[in-house]
Amino acid sequence: MLLRRAPFLLPGAVALLLGLDAGLQLLNLPSVPLANRLPDVHGMLLVLGFVGTLIALERAVALRRRWGFAAPALLGAGGMLIVPTATARAGQVLLVAGSAALALVYVSLWKRQRDEAVTIQALGAVLALGAAMLWLRDVPIPSLLPWLAGFVVLTIAGERLELARIDLARNGPAQVCAAALVVATPVSLLWPTAGQPLFGLVLLALVGWLVTHDAARRTVRASGLPRFAALCLLAGYAWLTLAGALWLLAGPVLEGPAYDATVHAVFLGFTLSMIMAHAPVILPAVLRVSLPYRPALYGPAVLLHASLLIRVGAGDARDWELARDVGGALNVVAVLSLLVVLVWSAATASRRSATRDRPRAAPADASAQAPAQSPTEAPAIAPPLRGRAPEVVR
Repeated sequence: MLLRRAPFLLPGAVALLLGLDAGLQLLNLPSVPLANRLPDVHGMLLVLGFVGTLIALERAVALRRRWGFAAPALLGAGGMLIVPTATARAGQVLLVAGSAALALVYVSLWKRQRDEAVTIQALGAVLALGAAMLWLRDVPIPSLLPWLAGFVVLTIAGERLELARIDLARNGPAQVCAAALVVATPVSLLWPTAGQPLFGLVLLALVGWLVTHDAARRTVRASGLPRFAALCLLAGYAWLTLAGALWLLAGPVLEGPAYDATVHAVFLGFTLSMIMAHAPVILPAVLRVSLPYRPALYGPAVLLHASLLIRVGAGDARDWELARDVGGALNVVAVLSLLVVLVWSAATASRRSATRDRPRAAPADASAQAPAQSPTEAPAIAPPLRGRAPEVVR
């Protein structure tokens, strides 16, 4: 199963690494000179090439139809092709096709479940499709920021709503906020002076609803993975609140420190924090690998949010270039350290499983050395449940 699904995830992982390198280039920090276009495609590479591929793969696995894997394949290939100048236009077309395929996946999921949470996620895919189409028509990426942010926010909001299992009557405000965010997105492009504050206002309303109803407020008092996931979720909501406030109060966010702060509050503070919270549950379900929780996950999480505080709080807010550079470099270290911890956790779990499953030689007189066990006596350690995700983020 891993060998069949890993090729769909690999282009997304490469897009992540290329996006990190582009971020270092934008900060004029030491980087790998892979392509001159990297800084120009930085945003699309990370949002649609990495996050889009990850989301599309998870949804394709949930759909359980072969054609559903066209979405991660197209988004991953598009992310790779937008980097070289010669294939840039073809890559943009593939991003449009991949976003459209993702929207069709949500349509099929909705037909199966008739779930309001899936509807909200489908609206996010529509915004991703709109962003890809507008970028194909040479609309600048800063003007597309609400479209890309709306994609990740509505996708994650729908997943949190799905996990919360809130009844239809209480779902009403979330659906209204999601629809309003979709309406405010094109308004922010056509009339940014009024539209971007409107987008920020709706975003703040949606975050307020999510924080009020998310189970993370309760599970933060637990231990182990539930507590880690809850802390990541609540920290992500805090960064999204900052982004909404900037859109609401700073006017059109198209350049300068306010733009930088908004971008990284949404896509690092919120999106990556949500990925950290769900990775120990989602990745095993998608790739069929064991990925147990390790306390070492706190290292990348703490580093991510501390470096963002340096970058946004001191670098952008006070226009301090050194703090911006230091915070940006530590952002990259935080992401890379997360990858290291996840790979280490999976590798150690695999080795332990192999050791546990290795056949052992039976003693010469097993009947004499092993005590009898009654037919009704349960084993000391129950076998792991297969096919069920641990309820750590509900």
